[in-house]
Amino acid sequence: MGGEDRSKAGEAIPPGGVRARMVVGAVRLLATKGVEGTSFAEVLAATSAPRGSIYHHFPGGKPELLHAALDLASQRGLTAMEATRGQPATAVVERFLGLWGDLLDRSRLTAGCAVVAVTVAAADEDLLDHAGTIFRTWTERLTELCTAGGMNPEPARRLAVTVIAATEGAVALCRAERSREPFEDVSATLLSLSATQPPHLREHDPESKKDA
Repeated sequence: MGGEDRSKAGEAIPPGGVRARMVVGAVRLLATKGVEGTSFAEVLAATSAPRGSIYHHFPGGKPELLHAALDLASQRGLTAMEATRGQPATAVVERFLGLWGDLLDRSRLTAGCAVVAVTVAAADEDLLDHAGTIFRTWTERLTELCTAGGMNPEPARRLAVTVIAATEGAVALCRAERSREPFEDVSATLLSLSATQPPHLREHDPESKKDA
């Protein structure tokens, strides 16, 4: 859900893969340098893509590149979270936190959220709308996963919003303070909160109602 990627700019670009490599590079740059630092020149330097690739693959210019980067950042997160389907809310939250903890560790506290980078710096309303849609989609997915794990829908939605907002804030604090401590504090609080969530009471289940 962030921007760190294990690929290297010097790796061979597969046929038809120039655009994909540029999008990956844009996600990484958004996460580390923000919107202003995600210029075509920086993307080309980071990915070793040929200069002629710019308007061949992105005729709409930088906004088109940023939209593609947002899509990739969003899909990465959604895919990674799917492994928790059917598990308790605590496992869902732990997985979400793990993604961000790994990002902070791999980047040595220099990378944040590509979607937040666009949210705070983009003047383009289409990009802001796109970022807002992604946050709503993440919220819906976490809500769905927590519900599948046994929570009632409304508490699951509130937990999802809290987890996303608190984690994004913690990542920003870690980068600013150059310390992992804010993330550790927020993680402990969110895991404790998720562990206290009541299970879903299945309709027409007398045993569940009796236990409640």
